[in-house]
Amino acid sequence: MGHTTALARVCNPHDRARCLDLELIVDAGITYTWIRRKRLESIGIRPSGTRRFRTIEGRTVEREVGEAVIECLGERATRVVVFAERDDVEVMGVEALEGLGLEVDPVTRQLRRSESMLALTALDDRP
Repeated sequence: MGHTTALARVCNPHDRARCLDLELIVDAGITYTWIRRKRLESIGIRPSGTRRFRTIEGRTVEREVGEAVIECLGERATRVVVFAERDDVEVMGVEALEGLGLEVDPVTRQLRRSESMLALTALDDRP
């Protein structure tokens, strides 16, 4: 059983000429996208804060976060990225998938554009 991966371009939101092309594991169980600190810093992305995360082993780790423009399958959005440390896995999380309007096909396990997004609309007031 293999992993679903995504070819993504990650860019500095303040200088779109500074980009990286990456192959990331897609993990809909992870909230944010994790990319190695050195890679993010190489395109001028700087941390804007820190967040705490719980690992699958139950440990709590603290990592810096920032923003990056992520492009994948012709879609583009500014998303939160985690400054991954050396032993952290680089992944595209569900927050980026949803922001880009992408999903993993449950049959082929390939990344695709979502057919529709969940929405909450006003109830019809007609009797």
